[in-house]
Parts: sequence; C-alpha cells; structure tokens
Amino acid sequence: MVDQALAHRAEAAGLNASAPPQQGEVEGWLIRLSPGKAKRSRCINALAAGQLPLDDLLARCQSSFDKAGLPLIVRLTPFSQPADLDAQLAAKGWPAFDAADVMVLADLQAFASPPALPQGQVLLAVENSRYAEIVGALRGSSVRAIAAHAERMAASSVPYQGFVLQSAAGQLLACGQLAQEGQITGIYDVFTPEEYRGKGHGQTLCAALLAQAQSQGAREAYLQVGSDNPVAQRLYAGLGFEFAYRYHYRSPHGVVD
Repeated sequence: MVDQALAHRAEAAGLNASAPPQQGEVEGWLIRLSPGKAKRSRCINALAAGQLPLDDLLARCQSSFDKAGLPLIVRLTPFSQPADLDAQLAAKGWPAFDAADVMVLADLQAFASPPALPQGQVLLAVENSRYAEIVGALRGSSVRAIAAHAERMAASSVPYQGFVLQSAAGQLLACGQLAQEGQITGIYDVFTPEEYRGKGHGQTLCAALLAQAQSQGAREAYLQVGSDNPVAQRLYAGLGFEFAYRYHYRSPHGVVD
C-alpha cells in the first residue's frame, strides 16, 4: 500500500509544478486560468472548505472563468474540500470526465546508474519553449495552447527540463519532461509518436529521466496518467511506479475538451 504521506507530497508537488501565471484564490479554492491544453492549469483546485455556501463560491469562481473566456472546471481529488464536494457537484448534474491516476515511486535508488541507451539512440536536452513546440505539434495542439504551455514553464517556480530520445538518423522516438522540486520529481508530457509505439522507446526515455533526476538529488517521483490508458500504466508499473490515487474533473458545461 502506498504511503499516504507520499501521496500528499505528490499532490502538492503536482500543484506547484502546474501553476500558471494566471492564478488566484477564492475562499481557499485555487483558481487557474491558463488558456493552455492542460486542464490542471485551467481549473479549480478546492484546497479548503471556505466559509461561503457552495453556490455562492461557485458563482464567484464562474465570474473569473467568464472573464478569462474559459469554461469553469473543478478538479476533484481525495483531498478536495469540502469532503463531499464531488457528491454535491454530481447531484447538480455535473458529469465526471478525464479521470487520471497519480502514480508514485518511493525510491529512485534503482536508477542511480544511468541505463545504457540502445545502440545509436541519444538523449538530448531541449529548451522549454522548443519542447512546448515539439510536444504540441505531436499532439496537434493549437498555437494558443502551445504558447500557454511555454508561458507556464517559463513562469514556474519548479524548473522544467525537457528531453527528446532520438535515433541515429535524428528521428524523434519519444519525449518527456522532469519537474523537480527538492527530493521529489515529476514526469510530465511523455509522448511517443504513433509510428514508434510498442518498441520500448517510452520506457527507455522514462528510465533515463529518472536516472537524471536521481543524479540531481531526487529520491522519489510521481506522474499522472489517464485512467483509461492501460498501456502507459503498465509501462510505468514496469519502472516501479504504484497507484496512489485517482482524480477527475466536473463542469456545469458538460464534458470539456
């Protein structure tokens, strides 16, 4: 069973690493208004119960999202407050969508020695704005979303490090990022182009990222993966990650892309 203290550290680290410049607080609720693709940077994180009735609190938040031109989205975790917030929003008819699993790795000692890359492959560091362009193009993100991703990384108090795994011929096999805060590191935005999937490139990349983090003083790691993505979950489990908790989103606008 995963140590709940580690689960809490992973949640706190994930919040810190995903903080956009467009962030505020209402009654202990963290409001994020980035126009980027990542929902964790354009949603409400309900960190405290607050003193206002729920409808009043939601109305104040709705005003902020309306001004930003974004749909109101609430991220629900086992740590959300009030404790019955998910049930209250479900009772309002707000659907749940985009469930994701947070997985944690309690000890990076196994990655103390960098793994040897397959012959001809090379791991290259990439500047953050360029990384946003690379992964955004692979995902088909809009110009606005790519710019917001780059802006968030540039403003983040938690430094990001982007890497690409390339073949000897310069083909991009996989890419991913580290966001390291002290002794805990997060793995973000891992992507393998469709034509190179199923060949172990994602696992090679992630093992190299964990070795990089361990060499920089990290002792534990976390990541977020879609609950409906068993292939990626098996990949991360093969590296030693364990399920810690699940979160999802709700919105009065229905399922939001």
